Amino acid sequence: MTFTQHPQRALLHNEIHARPPEALAAPLAISHIVMLADEAGRHASRAHLAELLNGLHQATPEDDASYLRADLGPYTLRWERHTEFVSWTFIRPLTDGDVQAMAQGAAPPCAIDVVSQGWLRALPGENLLSLHLWALPKGALNEMALVRRLLREDTLTGSTVISHSSDLFTDLAVHADGFSRMLVFTGPVAPGQVSPRRLGRLVQRLLEIETYRMAALLGLPLAREAARQLAHAELELAQLAQAVRGATREDEPTLLDRLTRLAADLESQYAATHARFAASAAYDELLNRRLTDIAETRIEGMQSVRDFMQRRLTPAMSTCRSSDRRQAALSQRIERMSSLLRTRVEVEQQQSSRALLTAMNRRQGMQLKLQSTVEGLSVAAITYYVVGLIGYLAKGARAIGWPFSPEATVAVAVPVVAVAVWWSLRRLHHRIVGHEHES
Repeated sequence: MTFTQHPQRALLHNEIHARPPEALAAPLAISHIVMLADEAGRHASRAHLAELLNGLHQATPEDDASYLRADLGPYTLRWERHTEFVSWTFIRPLTDGDVQAMAQGAAPPCAIDVVSQGWLRALPGENLLSLHLWALPKGALNEMALVRRLLREDTLTGSTVISHSSDLFTDLAVHADGFSRMLVFTGPVAPGQVSPRRLGRLVQRLLEIETYRMAALLGLPLAREAARQLAHAELELAQLAQAVRGATREDEPTLLDRLTRLAADLESQYAATHARFAASAAYDELLNRRLTDIAETRIEGMQSVRDFMQRRLTPAMSTCRSSDRRQAALSQRIERMSSLLRTRVEVEQQQSSRALLTAMNRRQGMQLKLQSTVEGLSVAAITYYVVGLIGYLAKGARAIGWPFSPEATVAVAVPVVAVAVWWSLRRLHHRIVGHEHES
């Protein structure tokens, strides 16, 4: 049967198979490097990988690739591009001779020893994590002697993992070569013991634990800086709240301007840190899941990796969450203070507007009275001029036989003309007012 396929069906289906664990067999050495990079740096890492593969006549990654595994002879390379960083994992099998040399006190071989050092130093981005991990068979050498030689005793952690089949030791410290170290001693391949796939899953989870731990802690410096800035902002807000209580009308514009500036500063800080805090919380959640996945059991007399991290990482994550919550709470307090001050200003503006309207009504009443007075004077003036014209007409008409004297004619015309003029002006006034109401 054929159906119309979703354009991203294959991508979504294959996501569950992305970055599969390696099938690993002890003894081996692994070097894991995480480079923090922006979008340009992540593109540059793909070009850097292509440069290595081209030199070894290997296929280069696709433009949209986020994962590549390449068998390069002496070692295997895993390249993974993430949202914020790029990880490079070099896996090198060790020989029995390497293990015997380590048992005699020789330094353990590192996976990056067989990688081009010039190419390695040119990895794009900023180094966030460098880790050496050795997976060695149990019983092949004096395990605790090697642990004491490679790891610091003051921060040493030890635990059994994946159903007590392997022992994990690390000190979570950066050594003189710039790398942290992990040792895994694994049992032989047998029913119920560690298969290559199972060891590969364990190694992948251990590498992710260190990667997510460092990525989660990226928010801690921002949280500490945000805490200092929040302390100043909270103090300023308290001072503003006190000033608002006793503010006069002349002080309100200045206070509102200060509140607006404080809100703008806080929103700018929130925008710059919230994404980082959210990412730290997500990485912390992933870290806790990976710690659960390895199923640690503490070795007597030592602390486990989970115990060590919870004692030191949990306060750091709490600081990030606290700073994020304080920012949100302070933003709400500033908004409430601004709303109160704006309400106060609006009430005073309404009172001013009401007083202005009252004054305007009073002036309008005076204007109406003045207008009525002016209309009365206008009636008298118009009547005077019209009656004057009638007087001239009466004098001329007397000469041609008008029976009344000019004085009598003018006397009779005065009230008639006055009434006519007054009625005409009132009619014109009502017509204008009616037209305004219709408009």
